[in-house]
Amino acid sequence: MSSFFQLEFEKPLVEIDRELDELRARLAQASRGTGGGASPVPAFEGTGETATLERQVLELTQKRQQTLVDLYRELDPWQTVRVARHPGRPQTRDYVNAICRDFCELHGDRRFGDDPAIVTGFARVGAFKVLIVGHQKGKETSEKLACHFGCAHPEGYRKALAKMQLAEKFRLPIVTFVDTPGAYPGLGAEQRGQAEAIAVNLREMSRLRTPIVTIVIGEGGSGGALGIGVADRVAMLRYSWYSVISPEGCAAILWKQANEQTNRAAAHALKLTARDNLALGIIDHVIEEPVGGAHRDPAATAKAVESWVVDQLFELRQLDPETLVRNRYDRFRRLGGMIEDAAQHA
Repeated sequence: MSSFFQLEFEKPLVEIDRELDELRARLAQASRGTGGGASPVPAFEGTGETATLERQVLELTQKRQQTLVDLYRELDPWQTVRVARHPGRPQTRDYVNAICRDFCELHGDRRFGDDPAIVTGFARVGAFKVLIVGHQKGKETSEKLACHFGCAHPEGYRKALAKMQLAEKFRLPIVTFVDTPGAYPGLGAEQRGQAEAIAVNLREMSRLRTPIVTIVIGEGGSGGALGIGVADRVAMLRYSWYSVISPEGCAAILWKQANEQTNRAAAHALKLTARDNLALGIIDHVIEEPVGGAHRDPAATAKAVESWVVDQLFELRQLDPETLVRNRYDRFRRLGGMIEDAAQHA
């Protein structure tokens, strides 16, 4: 069945989905008329109208799959941003449910309160006991409002750091899931020290003597993402984005207005796609998503994420704490590095 939410560039699929729905309805009716049952996977069985309809459904299904492949083969940066924001895209709690065992959630920052926009807890991933930390945007309207659409408050970042320090105490690796357009910019958050909370996280995460791996699973905006993103290894899902600012924020600054044209131009200029971030050395790996994005096959996406996490933890656990911290420091010091040609300035 066609989904309720439709991305603009996926419009070619709308007509195909409508035709498929009609053909499947006719096939079901024809099968009932012959006393048979409609198969979930059309096959060349039966005679007359049923066989014809099965063939048409199969051909149209193949056409739809190829159209989807063609649409997602070369998404531009702004289209990638739209996919990263798809309401059906898996979030931190979805990955917890899919790849974690024995998850025990931890709440509160022991200073102000609990922020539902940041999820923390101990769990098992593969052969490892780990601490999970991740942004949660929410699915239903009430959850989205409670989570401020994934924009964490200072207490969220302080909660994350307190639990990370607990993981360090027990020598457990840390796995973080980044999915936020940015930290919450409200008055209360600023009064409670939003910038200071993120800055402290950056400093303290760089010193933690335990492995840290990070996956950008959707949006990775500004300091809100970096607040839980100082890691030994960083990966991005293919259709996620990671940048110093959102395209809309950049467009509002550069062109004094955020619309479809300026947002698209800003997305191109920011080099925010997984491919761009890998080329710039900001991330270490791109995790491939199923054709059409993670929202079309969350189970396959979760399996790919779990495989990457387990592989990285096996490698990182071989390093002693001093080497781990030194390598992490060096990794971030290299970001933005450049070499000037002295001859050009002579």
